[in-house]
Amino acid sequence: MTEIRFGDGLKVRAEFDGLTIETDQPVASGGGGSAAGPYHLFLASGTCAGYFALRFMRERGIDPGGTRLTLSTERDESTGLATTVSIGLALPPGFPDKYRRAIVLAMEQCKVKRQLERPPAVIASAS
Repeated sequence: MTEIRFGDGLKVRAEFDGLTIETDQPVASGGGGSAAGPYHLFLASGTCAGYFALRFMRERGIDPGGTRLTLSTERDESTGLATTVSIGLALPPGFPDKYRRAIVLAMEQCKVKRQLERPPAVIASAS
């Protein structure tokens, strides 16, 4: 279970498995700008696809130096919500062509990506 606790200003902390992730809002939104906002953490979940790409390369003895993964979104202007999240992988120099499709398939194993493709019901309540 994850517990969410409130800090100073607009800081909010998620605590789980002995770890803490703190968020804050940008100064323009009334926060202190001291940490990433929750939506940025959502985008940072692309580290999951990065993990699978990194593991793929390491298992094959490919130097991941120079590799870069980017996430970009297309948004619905009326809601501000993402309609498309694109994951781009800039491969390192000398990456073997024979593995291009395979590394994409590896990234598609990311549990975050798979969960977004099948979103759960999210139920808020107060007691």
